[in-house]
Amino acid sequence: MNGTDNRYGTHRLFSEGREIVLVGTAHVSMESALLVERVIEEESPDTVCVELCRSRYQSLKQPDQWQETNLLQVVKEKKALVLLSNLLLASFQRRIARSLGVRPGEEMLRAIQAAENLGAEVWLADRDIRTTLSRTWRSLGFWARIKMIFNLVLSMSDATDIKEEDVEKLKDRDMLESILAEMGHSLPVVKRVLIDERDRYLAFRIRNAPGRKIVAVVGAGHVPGILENWENPVDIEELEYLPPKGRLLTVLKWGIPAGIVILVGLGFFMAGADAGTRMITWWVLANSVMAGLGAALALAHPLTILTAVAAAPVTSMNPMIAAGWVAGMVEAATGKPKVKDFEMLSEDIVSVRGFWRNKITRILLVVVFTNLGSSVGTFVAIPLMARMLG
Repeated sequence: MNGTDNRYGTHRLFSEGREIVLVGTAHVSMESALLVERVIEEESPDTVCVELCRSRYQSLKQPDQWQETNLLQVVKEKKALVLLSNLLLASFQRRIARSLGVRPGEEMLRAIQAAENLGAEVWLADRDIRTTLSRTWRSLGFWARIKMIFNLVLSMSDATDIKEEDVEKLKDRDMLESILAEMGHSLPVVKRVLIDERDRYLAFRIRNAPGRKIVAVVGAGHVPGILENWENPVDIEELEYLPPKGRLLTVLKWGIPAGIVILVGLGFFMAGADAGTRMITWWVLANSVMAGLGAALALAHPLTILTAVAAAPVTSMNPMIAAGWVAGMVEAATGKPKVKDFEMLSEDIVSVRGFWRNKITRILLVVVFTNLGSSVGTFVAIPLMARMLG
C-alpha cells in the first residue's frame, strides 16, 4: 500500500513487489542534502534513483568539463540560444545556492556518494537536458522565447533575496502548486515540457528501476506529478521525440526574403529607379544599424561589430545563415576564450555583469543580440520600404 512517511515527509510506493521510497528535496537546501543521506543510510536500498540525466550527472561529477566545450561548434549548430538559456537557469539556482552556502545539486551529489558507499546502483531517472530544452524551445514562438530569456535575466536580481526558510517552504506541496500555477499562467508551454512531461518521465524511469528496494531522490516540485502518474501508462518514446521546427517559422524564413525581393521589384517597376534605390538603402541601413547595435550591446570586439553591420543585410536575405552566427564566429576568433574563462564560468554566471565579462557567455550574447537586432531591423525596414510605393 502506498503511503507517506511522516518522519521525513517521504512517500513509500510499491510496484510489482518492489518498494520505492520517494524523497522530495529543495535543490539548494542543506537540510535536503542531509535528509537524503539519512534516508539512504536507513533504507539501505539496492538502487538509488536521482533526478539527473547523463550530461547533468557528468557535469556534477566533473565540474571542469566546460573546458572541453567547442564554442565554434555550438554556434555552427545553431545552439547558442539554447545553451545561453541553460546557463541562465543554472545561474538562478547558483545564486540561491551561494546565498545559502550550499553547492547546487548538493543533495544529488550526496545521494550518489551514499549509494556508492553502500554498493547500490545509481539509476539516472531524468530525461536528457538537451531533449528537454529543445522540446521547450521548439514549442515556443519567437516572442515567447524572448519573453522567457527576459524573465530569466530579471529573475537573477531576485535570487539573493531568498532565505533558507523560504527554500525549505518549497517542499510544501501547496506552495509548490501555486508556483507552478503561476508559471503555467505566463508560459504554459514551459511548464508542460519542463514540469509535466518530466513528471511522467520520472515516474516511468523510477517505476522501471532495477532492484527490490529503491530510494528515488527528486525535486519536490515533481513529487505531486510523479504520484499522480505512478500507475498511469507512459509513452516514453513520445517524451523523447524531438518535434520538427514549426511550419510558420519556416514560412517566415523563406517568405520574408521573397517578399523583400518582390517589394523592391515593385518599387523599381511602379515608383521608379529612385524609389527602388531608396528601398534598398533603407533595407541595408535598418539591418546594419540594428545588428551592429545588438553586437555592441553584447560588448563585442569592434571587428565583430563591423562584421555584424556588413553581414546583416545579406544574411537577412538568406534563410540558411544568420548575422549572429557570423558575428559569433568572428568574436570567438578575435577574443578566443582562455582556460581561466572556463574556470571562472561557474562564478561569472552568478551575476549579470559576469555574463558580459566572461568570453564564453559573451560569445553567446553576441550571437543572440546580433540575431535579435537583425530581426528588429527587418521589421523596421519593411514599412519604411513600403512607403516608397506611395
